[in-house]
Amino acid sequence: MSNHVYKMLELTGSSPSGIEDAVSTAIAKASETIRNIHWFEVVETRGHIQDGKVAHWQVTLKVGFTLE
Repeated sequence: MSNHVYKMLELTGSSPSGIEDAVSTAIAKASETIRNIHWFEVVETRGHIQDGKVAHWQVTLKVGFTLE
């Protein structure tokens, strides 16, 4: 295995559907401009309540990618 150097970014994804969709949305958007994303870590989960129901999820995550 070769030596790698990783960089981490913090992202926040949102979704009215759920936590997994919020994570997927953030990673998909980051993947449009960042190559070599290899892992993520969920740092914080929060939501917005409207009329007594969960209306929106927000998930903050760290993503790691290798530098070229």
